[in-house]
Amino acid sequence: MYDLYIGNRLFSSWSLRGWLMLEQFNLPHKVHMVGLYSGTMAEDLKPLAPARLVPTLKTEEGLVVGESLAMAETLAERHPDAPLWPQDPAARATARWLCAEMVGGFAHLREDCPMQLRHIWQGFNPSDAVRADLNRIETLWSHAKAVKTVDGPWLFGAYSLADVFYTPVAARIIGYGLPVSAEASTYCKALLSEPAVKAWRRVALEETYDPMPYDLSLPHRDWI
Repeated sequence: MYDLYIGNRLFSSWSLRGWLMLEQFNLPHKVHMVGLYSGTMAEDLKPLAPARLVPTLKTEEGLVVGESLAMAETLAERHPDAPLWPQDPAARATARWLCAEMVGGFAHLREDCPMQLRHIWQGFNPSDAVRADLNRIETLWSHAKAVKTVDGPWLFGAYSLADVFYTPVAARIIGYGLPVSAEASTYCKALLSEPAVKAWRRVALEETYDPMPYDLSLPHRDWI
């Protein structure tokens, strides 16, 4: 049994990644909420020092692991029979590359389009920098499909950690109505239609905020 410490579900993209690592691969876990927006996060995470961000993972032996990539590799090592990474070596190396670039890249997309799971904004006009991030994401997704050796709808055929890491990216693309190819849009909608993601969103919508973070003066329509 793992203990997973997360922030709020409606806006915390990193928390969603951490949870999907466990949920999508049937790894037993218990969720603990941290006060990401209430201002209590530092106090809530004190028992897990030096961890200071969400998500943070604690193993049943008491080992604390921060940072999403470290969590991903730790879980893959501890559960070699779970298909967290692609089996093919080239696909696996490429999946790690895509996850690492996601962690360190796409700053403009993150800054201008914080993840939100409430609805789809209409009339959002992305900057040239955001469009450049989207082009890079599509380039990486196309490369993944060129490398994969397994048939299937996901980046490397079978669902893997690469799809986990890009699910919040898909939420940004859909949530702001960002311009991507039809193929990329289909992939984003598939990620967000996963039962686990739908379950996460159902719980997220029960959360209330005053004021609402990241609100825009734009019309919106229902989520997919």
